Amino acid sequence: MQRGAARFARICIWSSTLAITMFASAVKCHGPGALGNAKQGMPALAGQRYAYLVRQLANFANAERDNSTMHAVVSRSELQSPQVWTDIAAYLNGIPSRLPLTTGPGQDVALGRGIFHEQCAACHGSDASGDTDGFAPSLRHQHYAYLNAQMHKLAEGYRHNADEDLVRFLRGFDDRDMSATADYLSRLTGAGKDRKKMRDNGVVVD
Repeated sequence: MQRGAARFARICIWSSTLAITMFASAVKCHGPGALGNAKQGMPALAGQRYAYLVRQLANFANAERDNSTMHAVVSRSELQSPQVWTDIAAYLNGIPSRLPLTTGPGQDVALGRGIFHEQCAACHGSDASGDTDGFAPSLRHQHYAYLNAQMHKLAEGYRHNADEDLVRFLRGFDDRDMSATADYLSRLTGAGKDRKKMRDNGVVVD
């Protein structure tokens, strides 16, 4: 667990100032306890699916997902190893996601619930905790602003690592549909399905 925590702290450092502490750098990137920062558009990562996190780190490292800050961070030689990605993913997956996150305006929650269960649950599960294989992300316990922004980015083609069918699907949503769905999802608490543990020797176990 300590190895994953140290690597997560390194991945969150935004500048070359070596005096930034592990805690301060983690807070600056994804908030205390990896719970994100809604105002800065940073997602909560605590409890996110293990396989999904590994895949996203690989995508950032290979420039298959756009984000200049993440590209700069994961391009460091010490963060290029797939073993490092698995360590970070296992650490984040094991962090409890207990504190409430930011939600949406609230007036269209029922609409969002209907949209999700009719059109999204087949891939993300009826409880929005992800698919059986672990590659579809958990949409639970995530900030409203981040969810809403990512749906717009997917529909507009900014997520180059996204499935083409998903992009076409989301292009059928209007702003109200996206906002309502994000609002509903932002009110679902708790982590995804898989909960990995990383021993002090770095071995990831179920």
